Amino acid sequence: MKSLHELGQELLIRAHEASSGRAAATINEDHRTLKQLVLALRAGSALSEHENPGQATLQLLSGTAVVSTAEAAWRGSVGDYLVIPDRKHDLRAESDAVVILTFVKDTDRPEPPAATDSKEQQ
Repeated sequence: MKSLHELGQELLIRAHEASSGRAAATINEDHRTLKQLVLALRAGSALSEHENPGQATLQLLSGTAVVSTAEAAWRGSVGDYLVIPDRKHDLRAESDAVVILTFVKDTDRPEPPAATDSKEQQ
């Protein structure tokens, strides 16, 4: 059992200390294809534009954030859930935000930046 609230708060502290303005932790590292990350973003920080890693969703645990593609933008707040579009997109925190990023890894696509720069394994 994990407290997502406590983990999110710890990651927000780390995000405020990080030059990137973000911190992430994998919450199901033993699964082969399903990946889940808790990602904290300091207000104004972002994951730059990147490819969708496969089937992916985002759920906001706290704060507000925007997912944008070249064609559209989706603004989310606490409790919102988004199926990430299957095209290049970015994620920007409007306020300090904590999200759960869930994706089924497509082996032909790169993992999102939050997955590859995640140092802490939970």
